[in-house]
Amino acid sequence: MSANELPHGPEEGTPQRKRERQEEPGALDFRASLNAYAESHRASLVDSLKRLVNHPFGSFFTCLVMGITLSLPMGLSLLLNNVERLGGSWQRAAQISVYLDLKTSEAKGQDLREAIERMPEVIEAQLISRDEALKELQQQSGLGEALKELPENPLPAVISVTPKQIDKTQLDGLRQRLAELPGVQQAQLDLVWVERLSAILKLGDRFVFGLTLVLVLTLLLVIGNTIRLHIENRRNEIEVIKLVGGTDGYVRRPFLYMGALYGLGAGVLSWALLEFGLNWLNASVVNLAGLYGSDFALGGVPLDDGLSLTVGAVLLGWIGAWLAVARHLRELAPR
Repeated sequence: MSANELPHGPEEGTPQRKRERQEEPGALDFRASLNAYAESHRASLVDSLKRLVNHPFGSFFTCLVMGITLSLPMGLSLLLNNVERLGGSWQRAAQISVYLDLKTSEAKGQDLREAIERMPEVIEAQLISRDEALKELQQQSGLGEALKELPENPLPAVISVTPKQIDKTQLDGLRQRLAELPGVQQAQLDLVWVERLSAILKLGDRFVFGLTLVLVLTLLLVIGNTIRLHIENRRNEIEVIKLVGGTDGYVRRPFLYMGALYGLGAGVLSWALLEFGLNWLNASVVNLAGLYGSDFALGGVPLDDGLSLTVGAVLLGWIGAWLAVARHLRELAPR
């Protein structure tokens, strides 16, 4: 073989040579560090998962306790939302009744209803004519025959106004504005009922919020105590790792993944418990609603609420594990 036929490496100006020149030592070191960091996280995750799988009963019951703790405030919130849906919107419970003058025609009453509905503080306005009001009174009072003997209809037309917000000051101001409209005889609002309703809503919100805080703290204690037991079981292993130069982050990493896996299991179990509980309770609710001629039924766990519950459980597990490891990390120095 002649010298011209000998194989040559890549020429100086070829793309391969340019790429080789671009592969500087700094870039290679960064890539190697990044790969090592990712591999360390993968190994920690796999190791934590294997340790949980090797103790299935203990892991399951820990997740179950956490799941029950998580499901209590979420279940209360869902039940309150269903009760609110059962009674209709809370805004409708604070309707303002606008009584029109007897001389107001139905066409003028319709124009007035449209004007009221365009107000920014109003969701909806419905006109109940004089004839409709009389028929409703005949049906509800049981005095239909006696009311037919009246020479004329004594009832005025009524506009039922649904406000956007339940606030005593705003509702009182809206009532006064409605009472001053032309053709309006009186605007009536049961402010005492509105105050009671607002107090009930605030009480429910505060109770759920307080219960959530207490149960979140309980959950952190549960996960913290569980991670502490894992730390004690691996104390000798951790001391050896630190003796050979293992960093605190390296020691902490598998326990953080373990806490997140506990949280994931608890979130899924909590979601399943809520779905089962609502479905189990729904049979009795449908029975009761049917006796009153209603087709009301409890709704299940919305998808966004279920996902939020699961993500929140993972974060709580991670935080609980981090607090537990941070507390004992100083004790893990090699002796």
